Amino acid sequence: MNRVVIHQPSYLPWIGLFDRIAQADLFIVYDNVQYDKHGWRNRNRIKTAAGSQWLTVPILTKHRSGMLVSDALVNPQVPWSRKHLQAIRVNYARAPHLDRYVKPLAEILDRPWTHLMDLDLTLQDFLFDALGMRVQQMKATALGDTSAPSASERLAILCQRAGATEYISPDAAKDYLDPRPLEAAGVTVRFHGYQHPVYPQLHGPFIPHLSVIDLLMNCGEQSLATLTHRAPSAVTAP
Repeated sequence: MNRVVIHQPSYLPWIGLFDRIAQADLFIVYDNVQYDKHGWRNRNRIKTAAGSQWLTVPILTKHRSGMLVSDALVNPQVPWSRKHLQAIRVNYARAPHLDRYVKPLAEILDRPWTHLMDLDLTLQDFLFDALGMRVQQMKATALGDTSAPSASERLAILCQRAGATEYISPDAAKDYLDPRPLEAAGVTVRFHGYQHPVYPQLHGPFIPHLSVIDLLMNCGEQSLATLTHRAPSAVTAP
């Protein structure tokens, strides 16, 4: 069986994505789709004493409607990286594993990024390494032209060209994914069905669906075992 996950580049993603990738034989970075302005390409959340807080990378979007995710440019006029690092250092000051991760994270964020996708993929590789994940990955563009009338048909083409027999889909895709093109291509669709683990956090009651940074800062080397449900407690993801 060749299990495939296909996902757009995302900024400091939530833990469910890493569990989905851990179940796959190949991770295809969906680098040739339209940028979604209000999605997760340029933002995510951490936990603070006042609840969750957004960390958002500012993107130049004026006169750039319909741009691909690979074309999204970081706004160089906004000191976003300094603010993100300050928020992480302040809110995880008492986290047991802050010192282990904050220096390499700061080194990445402090670089003069122009393209959001380059930032996201560099952070993604850092997070794979921090979690101890060994991931076979490739970009969708490496599979050639995948133009098709619908998003589901594009997924089918990508899976077929990658030799996939199973596509692991995010749960949210149940609302829009048409499995028929994939099944016609000989690809079984499996929805992730993620059960969110409960792990030690700072700042009061547990908040789920945060960036994986929250898990790393609190759980360190146990993070991968925790997010892949080798830890005992879990809550149902929405």
